[in-house]
Amino acid sequence: MTPRAPTTIRVLLVDDHEVVRLGLRAAFDRYADLDVIGEADSTDTAIVEAARLAPDLVLMDLRLPAGGGVQACREILADAPHCKVLFLTSYSDRDSVLAAVFAGAKGYLLKEIGTDALVQSIRAVAGGQTILDVSANDQVVAWMKAAGTETSDEALSHMLSQQERRVVLLVAEGKTNKEIAQLLGLSPKTVRNYLSNVFDKLQLTRRAEIVVKFSQHADAYDAGRR
Repeated sequence: MTPRAPTTIRVLLVDDHEVVRLGLRAAFDRYADLDVIGEADSTDTAIVEAARLAPDLVLMDLRLPAGGGVQACREILADAPHCKVLFLTSYSDRDSVLAAVFAGAKGYLLKEIGTDALVQSIRAVAGGQTILDVSANDQVVAWMKAAGTETSDEALSHMLSQQERRVVLLVAEGKTNKEIAQLLGLSPKTVRNYLSNVFDKLQLTRRAEIVVKFSQHADAYDAGRR
């Protein structure tokens, strides 16, 4: 086994596919400054292992059982704000990218990336940089420009019903309509109706814009949880 460098990046691997974790572990073993200290295969285990192991960086898939990578990212960073989260996923849609970025992730890469480029990205993120796949970066820039006019937190709090705020929070966490329906005990059609109302009230047209609005007015939306 390659000797570890005096200053290493302690990495927690999070992916629900064992073969992916094994492949990453084997690939990283060739780099002296990377130390894979643990693995997790779900949202819950990622949160637990991050708290137990205190990694420098969590390399995580977006789609995970029991909640998803965005939820795991939020909870990991709430407990350890100095930890870095880097998403490595197959999903490049706008909703996923924005949800990850506004959850606090410092990187978003697609699994088609080469090993050397991935390792360089890990080093960059561990060093404090933000790394986005080219398509992800374009989407973030475009939607930030299209975020629309500002609305006061107080206005947002009163514009949406409590149930609409719950739906918005889950959308901002990257949940699908089906997942939201299961979590709130609703039908997917009801969730779609709530979202349609939210779009009308906030003058939005896409789910990704909800994430942008949420990041700007988190306090107003959080009121829906209480």
